Amino acid sequence: MTKGHRRRRQDTPWLPQRYAVGHRPDRRHDPQPQVLAQRQIGRKSNEIPAFAPLLDDIDLTDAVITADALHTQHEHASYLHERRAHYLAVIQRNPPGLHERVRRLPWRDIRLDHIDRTRAHHRDEIRRLKTAAFAHINYPHARQALQVVCWRRDMGTGRLTIERIYLVASLPPGAANGSELAAWIRSHWRIENQLHHVRDRTFHEDASHICTRHLPRVMAGLGHPA
Repeated sequence: MTKGHRRRRQDTPWLPQRYAVGHRPDRRHDPQPQVLAQRQIGRKSNEIPAFAPLLDDIDLTDAVITADALHTQHEHASYLHERRAHYLAVIQRNPPGLHERVRRLPWRDIRLDHIDRTRAHHRDEIRRLKTAAFAHINYPHARQALQVVCWRRDMGTGRLTIERIYLVASLPPGAANGSELAAWIRSHWRIENQLHHVRDRTFHEDASHICTRHLPRVMAGLGHPA
């Protein structure tokens, strides 16, 4: 499940928004993401306090939740566990020290779980996924760490870039194979590109000054008509 959110007070302009879009174990191959919920974010707030309110009314049993690294918070992991959901949490520099601990795992000695290659947008991409189980790491209910290494070559210039992404997951080893884990991670970026990018870049919601009554919600609704 890929999610994000935003909330706002009645008297503030519509601010950048994220969505709740679901993947469940029996629906791993949904052809298109669907907006399940959204919340408004106040001008002086951010997305973190909206995490639980956004998901409160959605059945999360056995769902797998992904989110931006902003939401790799201990409280969010505990909330999902209480709701009987699992998570794939991207690690950047929060929580403090977690990224370094995961980065320092002996990845070179860990076998490859999945590899795929795509060619699109004038570039070749190779993605390599590894997983590592552990008895304990300082993040609630985490059972596995993941490393994704993405090699991108621009077919026009020949320029090669390499990106390493680290995640933690509450799924126990064997609950999902490498192909499924890779698909969920790719789906997260698919949501970003198909939904968030359109709202932020095409509809320019970040710059919106609409703030009268229900107009912000109406305008936001035009971004994903049913």
